[in-house]
Amino acid sequence: MSKFVDINMKALVFGAAIAAAFILFGWQIWDWLYPVSAIGLLYAGYGQKDLKTGTLMGAIAATPIIILTFQGYLGQFEGFFLTETGMMALTILILLVGAFIGFVGAYTKLSRQKAIAEYEKQQKKGKKKNKK
Repeated sequence: MSKFVDINMKALVFGAAIAAAFILFGWQIWDWLYPVSAIGLLYAGYGQKDLKTGTLMGAIAATPIIILTFQGYLGQFEGFFLTETGMMALTILILLVGAFIGFVGAYTKLSRQKAIAEYEKQQKKGKKKNKK
């Protein structure tokens, strides 16, 4: 049960909402807004504390995209994607892309924290020099 305490639910909910909102905006306004929905998945991963939960939360935040895809907001299906195998393949593909984008968000946060720690270390080192 202690693992659920580490999940940033605000980042997960807002990330999924941002992803779904940009899918809907892209459907109603302009098709080029579809890729912008990745910002929500990045935020869902960025808000987590480690890479594993960031990856998992990115995949979970991609579930509204799956629902909107099957409702037809990303276009009509034809050919392979009308079969059950095609629908499962599309679902797995969207989850994998969501997990990857969540991983990138979590990795970005960890890299930024390391860079800030290194910068503060350099600042402390510079203050102790003898000034002439």
